[in-house]
Amino acid sequence: MKIYFDNAATTPVAPEVIEVMAQTLAENYGNPSSIHAQGRKARAAIEQARKVVANVIDASIGEVFFTSCGTESNNMTLKCAVRDLGVERIISSKIEHHAITHTLESIRKNYKVEILFVDLDDFGRPKIEHLESLLNSSQKKTLVSLIHANNEIGTMIDLKTYGDLCKENNALFHTDTVQTMGYYPINVAELNINFLSASAHKFYGPKGVGFIYINSENIIKPLLDGGAQERNMRGGTENIAGITGLAKALEIQNAEQSTRKEKIVSLRNLMKSELEKNFEGIQFNGDVDGMSHYKVLSVSFPNADLLLMNLDIAGIAASGGSACASGTDVGSHVLTELGADPTRTTVRFSFSHKNTEEEVQFVIGKLKEILKR
Repeated sequence: MKIYFDNAATTPVAPEVIEVMAQTLAENYGNPSSIHAQGRKARAAIEQARKVVANVIDASIGEVFFTSCGTESNNMTLKCAVRDLGVERIISSKIEHHAITHTLESIRKNYKVEILFVDLDDFGRPKIEHLESLLNSSQKKTLVSLIHANNEIGTMIDLKTYGDLCKENNALFHTDTVQTMGYYPINVAELNINFLSASAHKFYGPKGVGFIYINSENIIKPLLDGGAQERNMRGGTENIAGITGLAKALEIQNAEQSTRKEKIVSLRNLMKSELEKNFEGIQFNGDVDGMSHYKVLSVSFPNADLLLMNLDIAGIAASGGSACASGTDVGSHVLTELGADPTRTTVRFSFSHKNTEEEVQFVIGKLKEILKR
């Protein structure tokens, strides 16, 4: 049996999405910037996709721009806010995705920008009191960038609470919703969000396409120059098949959000209870019983060397944390920052509505065999 429990890394592309993309590739091959009929047809497909995304997050179509991925959207937000909006301070956390932390390192090297990190509680959630203190400590123009749900441990923030605090202190607010887009209702019309990043491959869409929401009050220039595409916000011929695939995937995920959530929550709860029942000394990372992404379960095992490799041999796909750091020998920056015991082995199981209870029980059985050895 082959089991895929790494849906926080990426999700399988939905059949309906593949169908839409294949049709686009076969029939809608015009350049969206061309003025002839084929070009206009391609442009219409992109604008229809933009309308779908805007409707899901309750934004204006003029506030949604397609990018190549969440990483590009994050880079665009941080770098353009500094370059074009006069941001002199950025407040973030040390357990953000590397698309944020590495971008902050680059900004620190190339711009005279103050980079500050908010303190975290034991679950990895930014302390609201410390954030408020940081916001009040300077009159410099400030951008706050915080991930909606941590990609390794699942801990979430309340976007309204943090967004309102930023607005009260005249700070811009950016959130990385790569893990949560489509899984939770996100209404930018009701939230004080200036920038938002998302990526299609996390909600059963294709890799290589994402989007950025930019509130209409924040006028920035393109990160990528070269043409007037994306309403003069991103140079380069649009990935039409990817964009139509993103829109279809988000439309389906949003429509089936509640039923899929119910299924995934039941699988995650079953996995957690079976782990607690069958294994001594395990620990869970993050706010597992509180405000946490329902598809993520980060588990710490004692005396479990080579556990991920043995799971892979057994046909089980899981990860040790962020898939973006795979192939490196460095430990998880998230777990290190939260003071996790480096001698323990962490496995992140992340679930889909396509997984089954039978698969959960199979994994538990294999864990028994592996850990017994």
